[in-house]
Amino acid sequence: MLLYYLDLAGVAVFAASGVLAARDRELDLFGVIIVATLTAIGGGTLRDLLLGHHPIFWIVDNWYLITIVASALATVAYLALRPPPGMLFLVADACGLALFAMSGAKLALEAGLSPLIAVIMGTMTGVVGGMLRDVITARVPLVLQKEIYATAAMAGILVYLVLDALGVPETPAFTTGVAVVITLRIIAIRWGLNLPSLPHRRPK
Repeated sequence: MLLYYLDLAGVAVFAASGVLAARDRELDLFGVIIVATLTAIGGGTLRDLLLGHHPIFWIVDNWYLITIVASALATVAYLALRPPPGMLFLVADACGLALFAMSGAKLALEAGLSPLIAVIMGTMTGVVGGMLRDVITARVPLVLQKEIYATAAMAGILVYLVLDALGVPETPAFTTGVAVVITLRIIAIRWGLNLPSLPHRRPK
């Protein structure tokens, strides 16, 4: 039951990040909700397709779509009253990344898949929605930049897997993994930490 509520929380946070990304793209309310929806369910939809879960989670449970619309409308209302804090988009994205990455990894383990596949599945669940959001709003996806993004998701999942293997109870292991992802993202954002990029030379 905890995973379900955390999944809804991830949907709400990612929907809000979709609205924040679309706020300066001159979209109407319908367009904003579409961006929020794709951001919120893109990763989970791919996860369910790869795991063979049919019907897809948001088709079975309408609370996901209700949560997305409610979160999107609440964010739009907030933005109509005051501008968002400077870091709000990246913090919301970090929370959504953490919750989705961990839930994707957990579902992969419950399906009997190996830890390696759990890491891959969780990472995809966390980053695909944000990639769709960034592509639709004409941004370079965060996962393709030098920022510590997918790496943070993988690190949190690995911590969760290690704690689980050591016999740590599910809730603290899961929560610790979420905290690791968010902490790494916030540290990377705050201090501008990046992964090293390949050196390149300009043609003479």
